[in-house]
Amino acid sequence: MTCASCAARVEKKLNRMDGVEATVNYATEKAKVTHAEDVAVADLVATVEATGYTATPPAPTRTPPARTDAGAGEPDAGAPSASTPADELLSLRQRLVTAAVLAVPVIALAMVPAWQFTYWQWLSLTLTAPVVTYAAWPFHRAAVTNLRHGAATMDTLVSVGVSAAFLWSVWALFLGTAGTPGMTHPFELTVARGDGAGNLYLEAAAGVTAFLLAGRYFEARAKRQAGAALRALLELGAREATVLRDGREERVPAASLAVGDRFVVRPGEKIPTDGVVREGTSSVDASMLTGESVPVEVAPGSAVTGATLNVGGRFAAEAVRVGSDTQLARMARLVEDAQNGKAAAQRLADRVSAVFVPVVIALALGTLGFWLGNGAEPTAAFTAAVAVLIIACPCALGLATPTALLAGTGRGAQLGILIKGPEVLESTRRVDTVVLDKTGTVTTGRMTLLAVRTAEGVPEAEVLRLAGALEHASEHPVARAVARGAVARLRGRDGAERTDGADRTDAPDAVPALPTPEHFVSVPGLGVRGTVDGHDVVVGRPALLAAEPSPVELPPELARARTEAEAAGRTVVAVAWDGEARAVLEVADAVRPTSREAVVRLRALGLTPLLLTGDNEAVAASVAAEVGVDEVIAEVLPEEKVDVVRRLQAEGRRVAMVGDGVNDAAALAQADLGLAMGTGSDAAIEAGDLTLVRGDLRVAADAVRLARRTLGTIRANLCWAFGYNVAALPLAAAGLLNPMIAGAAMAFSSVCVVANSLRLRGFRPTG
Repeated sequence: MTCASCAARVEKKLNRMDGVEATVNYATEKAKVTHAEDVAVADLVATVEATGYTATPPAPTRTPPARTDAGAGEPDAGAPSASTPADELLSLRQRLVTAAVLAVPVIALAMVPAWQFTYWQWLSLTLTAPVVTYAAWPFHRAAVTNLRHGAATMDTLVSVGVSAAFLWSVWALFLGTAGTPGMTHPFELTVARGDGAGNLYLEAAAGVTAFLLAGRYFEARAKRQAGAALRALLELGAREATVLRDGREERVPAASLAVGDRFVVRPGEKIPTDGVVREGTSSVDASMLTGESVPVEVAPGSAVTGATLNVGGRFAAEAVRVGSDTQLARMARLVEDAQNGKAAAQRLADRVSAVFVPVVIALALGTLGFWLGNGAEPTAAFTAAVAVLIIACPCALGLATPTALLAGTGRGAQLGILIKGPEVLESTRRVDTVVLDKTGTVTTGRMTLLAVRTAEGVPEAEVLRLAGALEHASEHPVARAVARGAVARLRGRDGAERTDGADRTDAPDAVPALPTPEHFVSVPGLGVRGTVDGHDVVVGRPALLAAEPSPVELPPELARARTEAEAAGRTVVAVAWDGEARAVLEVADAVRPTSREAVVRLRALGLTPLLLTGDNEAVAASVAAEVGVDEVIAEVLPEEKVDVVRRLQAEGRRVAMVGDGVNDAAALAQADLGLAMGTGSDAAIEAGDLTLVRGDLRVAADAVRLARRTLGTIRANLCWAFGYNVAALPLAAAGLLNPMIAGAAMAFSSVCVVANSLRLRGFRPTG
């Protein structure tokens, strides 16, 4: 395809087939087709070929083999490819260089009468001939192909315009008076009606071809640049993997991994596919995939993502997703789907360009007839008609939306923001309310030790050592939170919950600071008791202390701490040993350290934040106060979340929803704009319109900003493209534009659209 008219024609033909719904994108040169079962892919390809173009069906998704002796080393066909044939650019560059080198002297001779020696016009003809044949051949070939199928595209305009200018000049040289020795050809770079004195248009034919090829070359190169983010994403993956088979380590292509394979990752190596750590501990740098700069600590049971870098120790993991099912492939697929889509504004542009070409040809013929019928000289009438043909090329219309989408979605992928489709862009402009799910979105989604309140004279380190040792033997979520917090504080690290989901203290060798308890007993629903370093220790609800053979009561200062913690919605864990209450531990789902800043950024975008949670009012109010949200809806059942979104929409609000859990999926789908945390469930990610890979709520504001800026760029591009044609056509029809100037302006219009779109690659996140 060579222009938006081509894309519109192919799309129209495909959609005429029964049971077929197709979207054809000019910039990515791809068609996304949904078809009925009785429609064969071969029929779709045949339809495209009957329209005058070529098509190749995508390779089927390949299931990686269990062993390496079948298909080893084959690339994953299921992962989308964003590569553009390099020979397209090479061919364009060769034709452009030829046209530019030969056109420059032709234009110079036409513009400067002093340089026009005796037979200058014949030299111009000699230099122009290769330009309008070899260099302009892509335009002529496409025009002939479309003519055979009864179609007219932008290439038709270019081919007719250039051929008309050249053939008129040949006629004038051989049959007219232009070939007379010593003839001069004045050239004025002004907006004025031609008087017919200059009857050679070789400079127009050569110059228009050179300008159009320059525009097309830079457009093609810009399309490759705009898709660079997707290509970089696809190239992140490891090429090889070390697999454990029969007790031996074996190097195999990463593409041959199968679910269930165990692989080894050494320090400095990329993780070959998504998996779960089974042996060893390490740190993983996921910045190339998520943008998170802090390495993630992994231990047995931790999930690892393909393409991330192992920067710590050696570990073994089991593959859980391979090939096109990996997070990297899914990210690339989301990006490519978005780039293949079209916004409503682009569909309008396609419809306009589909009828634009025949209308322009009719207008050119009408212009020629009008001037000839009003007594104008043939040369002046012909000049106006050719200018109409050249100025009307709808390149900019076809590139307005695709190039902006390519650049915007590609930049989003680099920042960990995946935009599912162009219709999402319209939603970001309209939303005025953002509903924030609490657990896993505003908070970390895991219980965390937030505070240690000790009785007078009791060292905090001793409380952490004894309580942590006892709780480490328990599998209860609250107990594990106490054990993690105890280890972190005893090591002198910040006790706040990590936001990357790592849990290095889950491994036994990660807790050397805690002694081993004896006579451990778990009391279901209340807590644990046991002996640690000779002390009889009890850790659990205050009710457990009161139920001891010798009841233990909290002293006044600890009782006050308990009341304050419970009022804030936190879980209270009492610690006693040797018959005395020593401390109160406060455990809760910790607020992410970036959530308050994220709320500020969302407000700055004109959005009203609202906190939505199934927790009780006290917990919700505490979290809302901490992050700066005024409106709270608490004690909502999972199935009621979608009803809340509907109610807000019924009130006239345009709602954006941010969530991460399976129970958020319906609400994300119902919302005008769904933002799914990439650290959440697959159901939430699939239901959302935008995916925030890093799981950082601040990225939500950046996502809205990027989407709005991309939409603004599309609108600016379309305004420029439509405005350019509307303003230029009357000037050309009035005979006020020289054809060469018209060609330069047309090419400049397309280059401006592409350049404006590429500005999105410089988008920077806030802060």
